[in-house]
Amino acid sequence: MEHESWLTGLFDRFLAGPANVALSWVGMKAADPAHPWADYVTMEILVALIIVVLFALLRSRLSPDRPGAFQHIFEMLYNFLVEQTDENVGERGRKYMAFFGTIFIFVLFANLLGTIPSLDSPTMFVPVPLGCAMATFLYYNVIGIGTQGPFGYLKHFFGPTPALAVLMFPIEVISNCARLLSLTVRLYANMFAGEQVILAFMGLLPVVLPLPFIGLHIFVAFLQAYVFCLLTMVYVADVLPHEHAAEHS
Repeated sequence: MEHESWLTGLFDRFLAGPANVALSWVGMKAADPAHPWADYVTMEILVALIIVVLFALLRSRLSPDRPGAFQHIFEMLYNFLVEQTDENVGERGRKYMAFFGTIFIFVLFANLLGTIPSLDSPTMFVPVPLGCAMATFLYYNVIGIGTQGPFGYLKHFFGPTPALAVLMFPIEVISNCARLLSLTVRLYANMFAGEQVILAFMGLLPVVLPLPFIGLHIFVAFLQAYVFCLLTMVYVADVLPHEHAAEHS
């Protein structure tokens, strides 16, 4: 059996039954029914719980008259996302900010989880970056179909002129699908590498030596969350109708 974190051990001990039932619903079966939970799944659940609790606390402390430091931090984050959305998508992009903010917060917290001793970043496991990439991939393609219509969205895969359609269509389709791989590999590779560096230096000197690398890990966590969110904005902007076409319609 592969390495199992203490959190996954708790899930296996008390929630093995529900996990096996859930797997059976999708036609799957755990290799070891006594240990059906994977580390990245339990870490994802922990990240989701942390986010829910954090925003519940934030909501209870919101005050227009006397905002605290907690509120100021998230107001800065919100303003940053608004600026990035306006810059990369335009004002029309604000209606999609709920998804941009969600993907940024989830990836950021998932990345940072690995800085807590005995816990792992779920983004250092391939299924998690792949799941985030699939969410983004489906999201911007659905927006493209919804804003341009199925035929209008398909039309931009054929290029500007009919003469280039035969050449452009396979290139555009491959390029579009490659975004899924690019998003997955970029996030996974960076987080996996950072985690391995920390583990290596933790084995040499557990207290002092890893601290600079933990700081680097935190920087990379923020950077990768930003890059993932930024690319999501760029992809959404790419499938929206041009401003003049939208005004004309």
